[in-house]
Amino acid sequence: MAGEPHEDCLFCKIVEGRIPATIVRETETTVAFRDINPQAPTHVLVIPKAHYQDAAALAAGAPETAAEVLRETRAVAEQERLDSYRTIFNTGAGAGQTVWHAHAHVLGGRGLEWPPG
Repeated sequence: MAGEPHEDCLFCKIVEGRIPATIVRETETTVAFRDINPQAPTHVLVIPKAHYQDAAALAAGAPETAAEVLRETRAVAEQERLDSYRTIFNTGAGAGQTVWHAHAHVLGGRGLEWPPG
């Protein structure tokens, strides 16, 4: 069921405190923590505490929480003193999603021209 914790979800376990993470911000509805495989000098994930499979499911099921995730990406960037940054939602395996819990990547601290690479 959308919004309910999933026993086998890595990010649900982080929300519950069952798996450690380097938390940088937390609100009533979101948690932001450092990515364990950073792709930039600053790489923070912002997740809703409620479980939604991906950004599309989050937007459809809890648009107010989706907006909070976006607000928190900005707050993370300000806290990390990033003057520019990229926010990415990977939705689906073909787009690189590997954890099936909606999350935004906040990347910064180096040039992030598009296309990457």
